[in-house]
Amino acid sequence: MEISQHKLRFVAGVAFTLGIVLFLGAQRGESQGAAASTKAAKAGPSGYREWMDYSGSPEGHRYLPLNQITKDNVSKLEVAWTYPHAETGFNPIVAHGIVYTKARNKSIVAVDAATGKELWVHDGLTGITERGMNYWESKDGKDRRLLFCLGDYLQELDARTGKLIRSFGKNGAVDLRDELRRDPNFMRVQSGTPGKVFEDLIILGSAVGEGYFSAPGDLRAYNVITGKLAWQFHTIPHPGEFGYETWPKEAWKYIGGVNDWGEVTIDSVRGIAYFPLGSPTFDFYGADRVGTDLFGSSIVALDVRTGRRLWHFQNVHHDLWDYDNVAAPMLTTITKDGKKLDVVALAGKTGYLYVFDRVTGEPIWPIPETPVSYKTNVPGEVLTPTQPIPTAPPPFTAHTFTAKDVNPYLLTAKERADLIERLGKARFEGTFTPIGFDTALHMPGNQGGANWGMTSANPTDGTVYVMSFNYPTLIKLLPAGQSRPLGGGRGGAQGPGANLYNTNCTACHGPNRTGLSTNPSLVGIGNRLKAADLRTVILEGKGQMPGFHNFTGTDVDALVTFLMTADAGGRGGRGGPILQFPPVTPVETGPAIMRQAPPATGGMNEYPANVPAPDNRLTMDGYGVEIMANKPPYTSLTAYDLNKGTIKWQIGLGDDFRVVKEAGVHGTGAAQTLKSSVISTSAGLVFATAADRKIHIYDADNGKELHQILLGAVTSGSPSMYELNGKQYLLVAASPVGTRQGGDDKAADPNQKGPSGLIAIALKK
Repeated sequence: MEISQHKLRFVAGVAFTLGIVLFLGAQRGESQGAAASTKAAKAGPSGYREWMDYSGSPEGHRYLPLNQITKDNVSKLEVAWTYPHAETGFNPIVAHGIVYTKARNKSIVAVDAATGKELWVHDGLTGITERGMNYWESKDGKDRRLLFCLGDYLQELDARTGKLIRSFGKNGAVDLRDELRRDPNFMRVQSGTPGKVFEDLIILGSAVGEGYFSAPGDLRAYNVITGKLAWQFHTIPHPGEFGYETWPKEAWKYIGGVNDWGEVTIDSVRGIAYFPLGSPTFDFYGADRVGTDLFGSSIVALDVRTGRRLWHFQNVHHDLWDYDNVAAPMLTTITKDGKKLDVVALAGKTGYLYVFDRVTGEPIWPIPETPVSYKTNVPGEVLTPTQPIPTAPPPFTAHTFTAKDVNPYLLTAKERADLIERLGKARFEGTFTPIGFDTALHMPGNQGGANWGMTSANPTDGTVYVMSFNYPTLIKLLPAGQSRPLGGGRGGAQGPGANLYNTNCTACHGPNRTGLSTNPSLVGIGNRLKAADLRTVILEGKGQMPGFHNFTGTDVDALVTFLMTADAGGRGGRGGPILQFPPVTPVETGPAIMRQAPPATGGMNEYPANVPAPDNRLTMDGYGVEIMANKPPYTSLTAYDLNKGTIKWQIGLGDDFRVVKEAGVHGTGAAQTLKSSVISTSAGLVFATAADRKIHIYDADNGKELHQILLGAVTSGSPSMYELNGKQYLLVAASPVGTRQGGDDKAADPNQKGPSGLIAIALKK
């Protein structure tokens, strides 16, 4: 079952041998990253430069060769215009002087990039991809399209008119549940991140759920014009495919996950796509997937035009820690031993940065297979004896957590003492301590390290930026037949739905449905989800939440009824409140198609015949994330110099107002899991948004903060940047509405004033 890491990276076939010659020929001494960086801000007919892709370019490095805003004049930035109706968490597209964003309670809106004037609105798009969309235009620029996913369907709008393109796919949509070999009625596929456009292809990953029998995370490409499937890569190999022997036989029929629910990076010069893949399901128990489980928790490089595998590296074997790869692999050029090398750097939830030759996949610094001789008390579980741990560059998070690391702020004396007591009882045997029936300590935990949107790079000089959450996890599995602790329910609510909630949901969402830790509130869920959508989430899971495949149709109906009819009181939840906006006449309403409610019964609940299956399907006692546990920095920003394989500087990203108020200490970063991003420019500036509702601008050379801009609402996701008519703009969304991905705005000063909505910032006139 074991395969050496060298063999796992081996690229077979004469075709690749011929292809590598062509790829190597593309390395002409000068950095290909420098050429690609010009695509980040494409020159248009008026000389403007734009943000025509999610994260700015196919390379996704969030870098622009703009130098109007400098270290000397950065303090003169001001608000140029605002569009008040935008939602946070969404990365706006800027093309031909028009900004495209999500606003007005899940509508796609076009606004003038010079003034913020609303141009058109396509409303009624509840369920649209949360973090961004894609833009494509024909070579002559006459055909311009916005590509997005909604309800597991890939759909398109005409970027000029805002209307659906009905000639795409089948009456305007492509069903992303097709070709995945599972019952489509009980499957969810749509990821919160939008994939990438390359030439006439849209490249997509998926978010398929994290429970038993979730769908496989196949990588796919579709033609932008027709919607026809161009290629498909099986991330859980089929018989005869590379890596099949790293799984039990027939695993592809019942194992799910191994999906790219995060970001994709494309070397647009060479035509290579780099996919950071997550763990197989179930995340924390692998007795039904004994082996190293390729391509789980790997970086995979594919020929973007054909889907052919070029190379891969598995950075976590037989993942039992939910150490998904999520953040975009970063492309940059370094000088090592006097030679220019184009590299790709993967920042993991593990807290390590893995750096490879972009073409061959060979590690730039050794990543040896390191013995991890841990034991497990979980029946049927088989651990791998080694894990790959980089020798350089240094990690961007700590890998230990002891009593001396307990947070001196934010906790009461009793909370601090209780945490130290729990630590004393927890099992810790290193980074890869296996989860079992006794509490295990993981540092970083399953919500630590790098996540989506949290990597950036200067493609020309070897600098890579990594944001990270420095949070441990205290976690355990529940023995067979044991449920999560019962909660009291809201007001002692009774009935089958309330009982199901108390038994299965309170550990994550609280006895009063108000949310716990990073898990969202379910108060008022009926205002944010239709009953059919809620039913699908319960059955198939969403994000970190596993699907409840053991529920009968009657169970699901009872739980949905309870959640939809319980006393709403309050707001909360990841979606935020539903706000009222000034009336507008939309150019069109609704998607091309929306998925129907699943049947009352069905879906995959048993292993296929003749497949050896574990006696029980274990679950865990919550996710165990301890956001308040660790000392500062809670959230950090690390700048790497990959020419040397060293950390250039590392700082806490912004403040946590609660710590400032309690102890007057700044620069701790925020004890929140709000996802945010960095933009760097050729002027040596780093622009970062943070959970303290501020834009922080740093000197790229040393991490010194040069300027702050206060915002009037929470911001998450990636900002954008563009140049229009000779003027450089930073574009940030800050709003109480939108996907906050675990953040509840507690780290910000509640009395802070500033602009909100979609905010364009530029130098004073």
